[in-house]
Amino acid sequence: MSRPNLYRLNSKEVARATEEWLTQRGVSKEQIGQLVMLLQKDYFPELTLEECVVNVEAVLSKREVQNAVLTGIQLDILAEEGKLLPPLQDMIKYDEGLYGCDEVLALSIVNVYGSIGFTNFGYIDKFKPGVLKKLNDKSDGNIHTFLDDIVGAIAAAASSRIAHRKQAEREAVAEGLEQAGEAGE
Repeated sequence: MSRPNLYRLNSKEVARATEEWLTQRGVSKEQIGQLVMLLQKDYFPELTLEECVVNVEAVLSKREVQNAVLTGIQLDILAEEGKLLPPLQDMIKYDEGLYGCDEVLALSIVNVYGSIGFTNFGYIDKFKPGVLKKLNDKSDGNIHTFLDDIVGAIAAAASSRIAHRKQAEREAVAEGLEQAGEAGE
C-alpha cells in the first residue's frame, strides 16, 4: 500500500534533473529550438529562435515531459552500461526496428499539446535533422534509442504549442477588427 506521507517529490529537483540530464547527453534547449524553427518557419516566417526556445522551455516545464525524459535517458544509460536483461539489452542497444516503446514514450510528450504534434513528430522522426542526426549516429558508442525520439517529441510539442498560440492571436486580432467595424457602423 502506498504511504503518501513518507514520500515527497520535489518538483524543482525533477525539473533540474531533466535539464541536467539533457545537457549531459549533449542536447541543449537551443538545439531543440532549431528543430522547432525548422518545423514552423514556413507557417510563421517572423518566428525567432528565441521564441522557439521559450516554447521548448514551456514543454520541458510539464511534469509528464520531465517523466518521459528521465525515464528514456535512464534506459539509454542502462543499455550503454549493459545492465538490461536480454533480449531487451540488444533491442535498445541496436535500436531494433520492431521495438516501438521508444516512440510510444515520446508520444506521451506529443500528446501534451494536442494531435497536431503527431504530424510534426512523424516528419521530424523520419528525417532526423539537426541534433537528431547526431543522436542517431551510433559510431560514438552512445545509445540514444529513447533520447532521439524524446527530443523530436519535445520539438513537435513546442511546435504545436506555437501553432495553437498563433491561431489564438489571429482570432483575437480578427475579433478586435470585427468589433471595431461594428462600433464604426
